[in-house]
Amino acid sequence: MKLDWRSALGIVLSAALLWWTLKDESLTGIWGALRGANVWWFLVASAVCMLIFPLRALRWQVILEPVAGRLPYGPLWRATCIGMMVNNVVPYRAGELARAFALTREVPNISFATVLASLAVDRVFDAVVLLLLTFAPLLDPAFPWNASAHALPIGAIARTALVGVVVLLALLYALVFFPNRLIRLFELATRRVAPGIERRGAEALAAFAEGLGVLRHPGRFVAVFMWTLVHWIVQVASIWIGFFALGIRVPFGAALLLNGVSSFASVLPAAPGFFGQFELSSKLSLRVYGVRDTLAVGWALGYHVLTFIPITIVGAVYFARLGFSLRELTASGERDEPRAA
Repeated sequence: MKLDWRSALGIVLSAALLWWTLKDESLTGIWGALRGANVWWFLVASAVCMLIFPLRALRWQVILEPVAGRLPYGPLWRATCIGMMVNNVVPYRAGELARAFALTREVPNISFATVLASLAVDRVFDAVVLLLLTFAPLLDPAFPWNASAHALPIGAIARTALVGVVVLLALLYALVFFPNRLIRLFELATRRVAPGIERRGAEALAAFAEGLGVLRHPGRFVAVFMWTLVHWIVQVASIWIGFFALGIRVPFGAALLLNGVSSFASVLPAAPGFFGQFELSSKLSLRVYGVRDTLAVGWALGYHVLTFIPITIVGAVYFARLGFSLRELTASGERDEPRAA
């Protein structure tokens, strides 16, 4: 797969953040913290973390049901694993593309654009629930409100993220309930600027609106929200359990905050596996709760590596069994991107 400028930017940014995280730390101290870790707690945390992937597949099944019927669980599970594996090893964000590609290969009666739309819904629910869970520790009277992340107040960061999610939800609901108007506006705009993409773009928007069907049904909306909530609570529990490996004793709210900060940091351009973003997020989040930076960085590296390996292996096995190749994935993305944009 070719390395474009966005991929290069992600690699450079991740490397810079990792350097920034480590530059004032003692590598000997970090290694000492890891050598003294209780590896069993790390393994339990890794096992709990693996539970989030079957949960994501179950949620995806509910999201797709209005437009594709009740899909079998197997293809959804395999596509979810493949998508995460690709995110972990490919030098640009191809995981969602791989996830959609894998599902359409096993269930060819679903259009690529419809699957991508379902993944957009997936991400919106993630953002909403993550914001709620990240705000939760801020409600604790003992939370250190004077805390900041490199001169940026934690509260200001959270409020800015909230505004972004509200705007995104508004745009998605506009497409759900007023698709024809938005498609007509798109056609008028592209007819003047880029007439070559007018027809295919309008078709993609129509398919995308169809994929957002879950947002039209209150009952299904609640079901997806609850699956999302369970998924992220399991993820936070994995982080909190991992703290015990290095003897870090902090409230559960510390895991909530770390999970939220690291998840939103992963929106930035990143190298495969989001190394750098996660380590810096862990360092800053645990610093709020008085954890020594060296201990926090040692924990982040140990937890990150031990949760990175299992899903990458599982995804690679499914990738190979289904006969995929990175070249085939690239060709599919280049062919379908204009229609799914």
